Amino acid sequence: MRIMELIAPCHFGLESVLKREIQDLGYEISRVEDGKVYFTGDARAVCEANIFLRTAERVLINAGSFHAETFEELFDRTREIPWEEYIPPDGKFWVAKAASVKSKLFSPSDIQSIVKKAVVERLKSRYHLNWFPEDGPAYPLRVFLMKDNVTVGIDTTGLSLHKRGYRKMTVKAPITETLAASLILLTPWHGDRILVDPFCGSGTFPIEAAMMAANIAPGMNRSFTAETWKNLLAPELWKDAREEARDLVQKDTEVDIQGYDIDGEAIRAARQNAKDAGVDHMIHFQERPVQELSHPKKYGFIITNPPYGERLEEKKNLPALYRAFGERFRELDSWSAYIITGYEDAERYFGRRADRNRKIYNGMLKTYFYQFLGPKPPRRKTSEQRDENV
Repeated sequence: MRIMELIAPCHFGLESVLKREIQDLGYEISRVEDGKVYFTGDARAVCEANIFLRTAERVLINAGSFHAETFEELFDRTREIPWEEYIPPDGKFWVAKAASVKSKLFSPSDIQSIVKKAVVERLKSRYHLNWFPEDGPAYPLRVFLMKDNVTVGIDTTGLSLHKRGYRKMTVKAPITETLAASLILLTPWHGDRILVDPFCGSGTFPIEAAMMAANIAPGMNRSFTAETWKNLLAPELWKDAREEARDLVQKDTEVDIQGYDIDGEAIRAARQNAKDAGVDHMIHFQERPVQELSHPKKYGFIITNPPYGERLEEKKNLPALYRAFGERFRELDSWSAYIITGYEDAERYFGRRADRNRKIYNGMLKTYFYQFLGPKPPRRKTSEQRDENV
């Protein structure tokens, strides 16, 4: 099968997590940029990346990369791309998004218009058509300019990969599924360790953790734009990838994952979302304020997204909230806590400096991923070691 360069956009600051995921799938990384990981793969890679990647926002085919400082250069170089190898005569194509950073060409609408015209002119000359019906499969394009270097990608995904299909009920300020998965993968947590989210909202952290523990592929139960591209991707490839995903599921995995929230409506939404994700039997949700945070066992993990105080009327409540959170965490003296928040005084009121701190952009909002590390649990003795002590 033909080898292509694929592009997987992700949250800024979390490229290393996505890079590791792609390598674990068996694909070679070609380069990493801010918010994007490039890798090589065939048609099967397009299917597997969409179905299995937890931290990518979407998967694009890199149709062409070039330098352009004028609209004439943008038009000419875009027209040189062999679009007939991707888009059939009845294909519906448009520039869904254009983004420009530190480039002479900066108007998204003008970039979109020029690229669309260039693709039309190329296909006119190859298909000998003056008019395209565009009533066939959709081939949305995305254009990125960085320091006058242009990348034109064809979007294989459609709706962003954070749309797993399970979160039909939400609460205000939810964290996206891809960001939640990325943050969990930044921690040493795995399925045989305790995980508690005391501000669980609609349940994204607990649900994503349960899906990881049960090895449920995040894109297994949704559709993708490229499934209609019979000219590029055989339907059998999608079928094979989904069958592989189903074979890997381990729903009988035993875990201790809990989600608390003071908002009863949020807990009801979380339970329904967990049910839709197929992991409701793996998570215990409870209406409970952070002041009642506790757990009888040692060496657990807290991974959470507490309120940021986006609104002024909410911000005044944050000192007391974070202080109570910190007090309860100190009682869990062998635990680790991982907190993503945009609240600048989080450490001050939590009562402890973070052992590590990572700046992460949640959309356009600058946030911090504070990591409060507890002791490592003692190593479990193997059966051979136990026999030696008898």
